[in-house]
Amino acid sequence: MVAVYSTPEGVTATTMQKPTLLPRPLEGVTVLDLTIALAGPFATLILGGLGARIIKVENPATGDPARSNAPYLGQHGAKLVRETDDDISISTINRMRNKLGVTLNLKHPQSREVFSDLVRTSDVLVENFSRGTLDRLGLGYSFVRELNPRIVHCALTGFGTEGDTGSAKAFDSIIQALSGLMMTSGSTGEPPVRVGVPFADLVTPLFAVIGILSALKMADRTGEGQFVDVSMLGVMTSLVACESFDAMEALGVPVRTGQTMPRLAPFGTYKASDGYIAICAHQDGFAYGVFNAMGKPELANDDRFRTRDHRVKHVAELDALIEVWTQTLSKADLLNTLEAAGVPCAEVRDPNTALRDPRVVARAETVRLEHPQHGVVDELYGMGLPIKFSAATAEYDQPPPEMGEHNHKVYREILGYSPERIEELRSLGVI
Repeated sequence: MVAVYSTPEGVTATTMQKPTLLPRPLEGVTVLDLTIALAGPFATLILGGLGARIIKVENPATGDPARSNAPYLGQHGAKLVRETDDDISISTINRMRNKLGVTLNLKHPQSREVFSDLVRTSDVLVENFSRGTLDRLGLGYSFVRELNPRIVHCALTGFGTEGDTGSAKAFDSIIQALSGLMMTSGSTGEPPVRVGVPFADLVTPLFAVIGILSALKMADRTGEGQFVDVSMLGVMTSLVACESFDAMEALGVPVRTGQTMPRLAPFGTYKASDGYIAICAHQDGFAYGVFNAMGKPELANDDRFRTRDHRVKHVAELDALIEVWTQTLSKADLLNTLEAAGVPCAEVRDPNTALRDPRVVARAETVRLEHPQHGVVDELYGMGLPIKFSAATAEYDQPPPEMGEHNHKVYREILGYSPERIEELRSLGVI
């Protein structure tokens, strides 16, 4: 299979599916991955897809809690309850690809030496424990930096590593609630609306990766690593702050605007006879295109709708007029009519359909999920890596490891431990 795409300069680049034909951007970078659940593992997943060697550390007694997330994938497809030993959580398949899996009990007294050897071998350490956890174990940044002054230590926490965290725990819904995000969706007077995907858990890692790569670049220049501190609450609140909700509310525009964005009117989702469509007509030309599609070109000269400022002031009247029209037509008819008038629009699709869009599938931005032992056993799609390079390859092409699957590879081949020492560590419950 051949994938073709265009570089920013307009030069067409062709890459074969086999990842060995092109280098990976982060080849030679080793990441010590102490993360669990979603936010941290998503950050290291991205780094692994970009070519870093990820050493995923799990407690031998419990493993990453994501391993127990329903649904599961087995030999005969998806299921809600694990029935056999080889049923594997779909969360695990998504998040643990491109990682070497080792076990290490960081609470065991004899784990300190093993942890130290892993730190010396690594360029980056990523963790998303509760604030202070590694410090209480005596394995925090001050200890890590003594062992490896060049290491980049990234901590993803709910509220940062400084100041008062309050009493709240840092789950995605907690962060969505505290950041104000839940009160930006839905309509005035309705209950808060949680964003359907775990938005805080997925966006915070993007900032963590940016921080890690920036610190690595700086280490190349200075020879010194550093501590990178990323707060889930800080990330989400900064994103909410990108909209002038406070100013708009003071000027009489409600924060919660339901299906539309009043300051860009007409802009939002509108009901069709068989579903919903999105219309983005914030510029005068686009708005006039909507009026033409409605068969009401005279609205362009109506003082209420002639300019965007006027449309914003009379947004309720405008949206009501548009939806009276959209409800009389099917999605297909609306899209044809609006596109002919030059109006940006789209149908509102369900995730099942969206994940199978030929455009994103062809670019491996969503990919068929495979069971590590049984291959493709169901029509399931998961995350791809939505970054394309003209002279490099990046993808999630290695299956998730079983717990401790790469103990021998990491402890014997990378750290140089003898088989006898590895067996002793195993028998003591260190690994």
